[in-house]
Amino acid sequence: MKTFIKSIRFTLVFCIFLAVSYILVLWIFARVAGPNKGNVAVSQLNGKVVGATNVGQSFTKDIYFWGRPSCAGNGYDATKSSGSNKGPMNSAYLKEVDKRITVFLKHHPYLKRKDIPAEMVTASGSGLDPDISPESAYIQVRRIAMARGCSETLVKEVVDKSIEKPLLGIFGTEKVNVLKMNIALDKLIVNKTEVKK
Repeated sequence: MKTFIKSIRFTLVFCIFLAVSYILVLWIFARVAGPNKGNVAVSQLNGKVVGATNVGQSFTKDIYFWGRPSCAGNGYDATKSSGSNKGPMNSAYLKEVDKRITVFLKHHPYLKRKDIPAEMVTASGSGLDPDISPESAYIQVRRIAMARGCSETLVKEVVDKSIEKPLLGIFGTEKVNVLKMNIALDKLIVNKTEVKK
């Protein structure tokens, strides 16, 4: 019996030690090798934090680029993040996607249904994806230019400068961060307006 109690104590102490050690190693690694020293990356506009860079944001106004839809509650709630993709034969899912397509076409009347990239009407696996493909950004250029009363060339320039290449040129695909792109768009439009004045 004494041996059994000793082995349980040893097991508990060892479990606690390993759990704490594991968390400590991860924390040190994040501080040393992780981006932003292990802290959440935030984006700022005019010295104010406007959002977390690596978590999707809800943009619905025509003057901004829109990101992927989120299934993680309103406002891309990270606490509700989970698998979001239902089967392609699920009627509720198809109805939801069809509703998103209708809204997208309403704001982009120059597009046809077949022109809409799938990512603009389907949520990512986590529902928190902050990025879209350059193609999905370019199809929004005309809407944004019309809403802001500026040239399409100006808005396209923002997309061109926002494209992030694959890691080491081979890992992943080209992408654009929607929050960063909208911040760059606001800065560019303000600067161009000030120059005109």
